[in-house]
Amino acid sequence: MIGVPPRARRLAALAGAALLGGGICTPGLGQQAAWENPNGQLGALARGNLAKEHAPHPVDLTGTYTPEGFWEFQPYPKLEPAAQALYDRVRAGAAAGITINDVTGDCWPPGMPIIMTRVWPFHVIALETAIVIVFNFENQVRWIYLDGRTHSDPNVYVPSYNGESIGHWEGDTLVVDTRHFETHQHFIDRLVPISEQFRIVERIRSIDSGDRLSIEFTMTDPENWEGEWIVTKTFRRQERMDFVESPCLPNTNAGLPAMQEEYTERLGAGAP
Repeated sequence: MIGVPPRARRLAALAGAALLGGGICTPGLGQQAAWENPNGQLGALARGNLAKEHAPHPVDLTGTYTPEGFWEFQPYPKLEPAAQALYDRVRAGAAAGITINDVTGDCWPPGMPIIMTRVWPFHVIALETAIVIVFNFENQVRWIYLDGRTHSDPNVYVPSYNGESIGHWEGDTLVVDTRHFETHQHFIDRLVPISEQFRIVERIRSIDSGDRLSIEFTMTDPENWEGEWIVTKTFRRQERMDFVESPCLPNTNAGLPAMQEEYTERLGAGAP
């Protein structure tokens, strides 16, 4: 399937596996295969995986956190011409009172990295095989795998807005490498687009006796900016917050000023 985007190749593989099982609506081995890890990797919650010996976490990051400071990933890197044109267009729109690219208002997933920095709390659950992050923002979930696996073959992995995150510990720092992002309607701060080359490496540390998290984001995407885009964000531990379901509902968002036609310009909404 040369020339076919990775997402389409993986979706085609899923559909083919389901058909072998008698159709996507018919339970069977094909349907089961459609949801299994494409490389045969045991699931993070598989009994066989949990029963293995895994190195203990040097730091327990379990807890509820909220972002500190401004949510945008400033300062911005030197952008490539097409990305710079989008950046200038969005900034000019803002100066004129027009919101451009507020795709989360249209209920598109916020995606990495902005899922980490918006005002909603997130909840970190540390397991032996993975760290699970549950966000109040749109009920999103992020998995960081710590069971020794490597990144999936991009030809058989469906890109996602939060990407595929693989982590390991370097001393008391959790290093997370995230790749394989869905690019459609996925922007950083509404200003900067991403390509299939987009990659994030995070260095996550517990600081201030566990009261805060520090995350250094190193982002690369040679199609859209030069070199490494490095920003550090901090997060405050919260002791009186739990998960609250916060779905994105188009009929509710329709009342927001940023969703009104006279204030909004949507870019690329009709792209495949």
